Amino acid sequence: MILLTGGAGYIGSHITLALLDRGDDVLVLDNLSTGNRWLVPEGAKFVEGDCGDTALVEALVAEHGITAAIHCAGVISVPESVEKPLLYYDINVGRAVRFFAAATAAGVRHLLFSSTATVYGALDLDMLSESLPMAPVNPYAASKAMTERALADLAATGAANVAVLRYFNVAGADPAGRSGQVSKQATHLIKIAAEVVTGKRDHISVTGNDFATPDGTGVRDYIHITDLAAAHLVALDALVADPAESLTFNVGYGHGASVLEVLDAVDRFTNSRMRRVPAPRRPGDVARLVADTSAIRARLGWEPKLDDLDRIVADAIAWERKLAARA
Repeated sequence: MILLTGGAGYIGSHITLALLDRGDDVLVLDNLSTGNRWLVPEGAKFVEGDCGDTALVEALVAEHGITAAIHCAGVISVPESVEKPLLYYDINVGRAVRFFAAATAAGVRHLLFSSTATVYGALDLDMLSESLPMAPVNPYAASKAMTERALADLAATGAANVAVLRYFNVAGADPAGRSGQVSKQATHLIKIAAEVVTGKRDHISVTGNDFATPDGTGVRDYIHITDLAAAHLVALDALVADPAESLTFNVGYGHGASVLEVLDAVDRFTNSRMRRVPAPRRPGDVARLVADTSAIRARLGWEPKLDDLDRIVADAIAWERKLAARA
C-alpha cells in the first residue's frame, strides 16, 4: 500500500486517482487544514491527521503494510511565506522531516517528494535544467530546497531511496471531472481565468506587459494535472525497480505560453473576451519559467498525453463550472 499525504488537495487527489486507476492501494493522510474531504477519491482509505505526527505515521505504516510514501502535504503561497516564514519552515521542513523520519523508521524504503521549480530562484534562462544549483529567493522556495537537501542526506545513508519532482505550472483538472482545483484565494492564472468565466470574478489582471518576451507578458510552462500525476507513477516505479537509485526531475512540457496566450485560449473556448486589466509586475517575477524535461523523458520514458493549452483550459473551466453548480 502507498501512503500519500495531502491527498485531499488539488495535486494529491489527482495522484491518488492515478494510483487507484491502475489498481494500487492508497492510504491518504490529510489534516484538512487546506484540503477538502470530498476530494479524496472513493477507493482510497482516509485518515484525518497531521503528517508531522510521528506516532500516527509509524502506526499507519505498521497497520497497513506501507511500502512507499508520497509527500504532497504543505503550504504553497509565496506571498504568505514572506509574511509568515516560520509557518512555512515548520510545515514544509519540520513536519516533512518528521514524516520522513517516522516513515523510514517504520520500514518505508521508497519516498517521493513534491517540490517546485521555484527552488531555482529568479533566473531568466530559456530553460531550467536539474543541473542548475538551487538558489531560492523566498521562504516557500527555501523550505522546499531545505527538504530536498534533507532527503538527499537521508538517501546517502541508504535508509531509503528518494524521487524529487520539481513542478512547473500545474493546471487543468481531471478530464472525467472527478477532481480539480479548489481554492479560497486562487493565485494561479488559469484557475483565476476560469473563475472569471463562471462569474466569480469580473476581470483578470495582467501583471506586467514589459517582459522580454514576444508579447511582453510572462511565459510559463503549464502542465496538465493528469500528466503531472502520471509522472509520479513512473517515478515511483523507478524507485521500486532500483532501490539503490535516487532521482530528481523537472515536470513540465519543455515549452511555455505567455499570459496573453493563455487568456486567448480561454476566449477561444468561451467564444467571448474576458475583461483584462493591466497591473504592475509582481515582485520577483521573471520573464520565462520553462522546464528542461529531457531527463525525465530519457530516464523514465515519461511522455505527456495532454500537452495542449486548449485542453488544459477546457478541463479547468469544466471543473470550475462544476464547482459553481455545487455551490
